[in-house]
Amino acid sequence: MNDSFYTRDYPVTKKKVLDFGEASGDLNPIHFDEEYAKTTQFGGCIVHGMLIAGFISTSLTDHYGNGTIYLSQELKFKAPVRVGDTVTIEFKDSEEIVHSSSPGRVQLKTIASVGDKVVIEGTAKIIAGEKHGSA
Repeated sequence: MNDSFYTRDYPVTKKKVLDFGEASGDLNPIHFDEEYAKTTQFGGCIVHGMLIAGFISTSLTDHYGNGTIYLSQELKFKAPVRVGDTVTIEFKDSEEIVHSSSPGRVQLKTIASVGDKVVIEGTAKIIAGEKHGSA
């Protein structure tokens, strides 16, 4: 049984990886130099894990609306992503966090997968944005 209440796909392109590397300053050759990357445990270039985490952030705003604010995000990196993959972001098990002075706080499970393989999983705590009447 799939208990996801949100899913969205993100194609991973070489341009996205290059742009992320330039924006973040993370130019580790594991992401850009295929010859170097072939000598690692991954056997080739892998995508920045934090780029995939950025897809989670985008999805939170997509689902909860403008003004959504991260309070925290726990991430467990489980498998590599490669250029050409399509990453699916899912949200599950939403739970309102009870704070009388802070309405709209939500805790949810976040999952990033490529096909049937989970590549990142974690838990996010947010303040929901406009779509949920908080921002």
